[in-house]
Amino acid sequence: MIDAERKMQFLFALRSKGVTDARVLGAMEKIDRGAFVKGLFAERAYEDMPLPISCGQTISQPSVVGLMTQALNVSPRDKVLEVGTGSGYQAAVLSQLARRVYTVERHRRLIQDAMEIFTALDLTNVTAITADGSRGLPEQAPFDRILVTAAAEDPPGPLMAQLREGGVMVVPVGQSDTIQTLIKVTKTPDGFDYEEMRPVRFVPLLEGLGKE
Repeated sequence: MIDAERKMQFLFALRSKGVTDARVLGAMEKIDRGAFVKGLFAERAYEDMPLPISCGQTISQPSVVGLMTQALNVSPRDKVLEVGTGSGYQAAVLSQLARRVYTVERHRRLIQDAMEIFTALDLTNVTAITADGSRGLPEQAPFDRILVTAAAEDPPGPLMAQLREGGVMVVPVGQSDTIQTLIKVTKTPDGFDYEEMRPVRFVPLLEGLGKE
């Protein structure tokens, strides 16, 4: 378990990076990032840095998780789709804010690991599915909120189509691994509004399923 002093430092670091929404901070205080970081890097779970996980993926740095969650502006009645489960940490944070979270990941092994943690934490409103995230989850659409934790060259059309009117999608967009921008997309009656938020670095959004 995380001790009180580490938790205070963790939350202070989040606030200093611009995560100020009380509900988001409360969710991130409740969900122990240490549960999602294994092996050599477990000691660094409460530092504000991305860390490697299985299948060549990463767990995002906490301040980026906080800022993306804050931008999503999730309400307690929302149905949320997360594309790119990874460690499961982001989905667990969203589970504290939304009515229902669907999270999809192309690597079966990551889904299995994440589901074990969700069960251990008694997170009953998260459904984790092995699927091609670039296609979204049409059978559960439309969604009130969509969060993409891998970078696309453009906001993906299939995901935008699965957004409810008035819904919000937060997605990293960029042509390369080095230059990406976090974009907030809002679906309006007339189309889509785009807001550029900040530079970020994410693994690329890939089509198809992974090998493990």
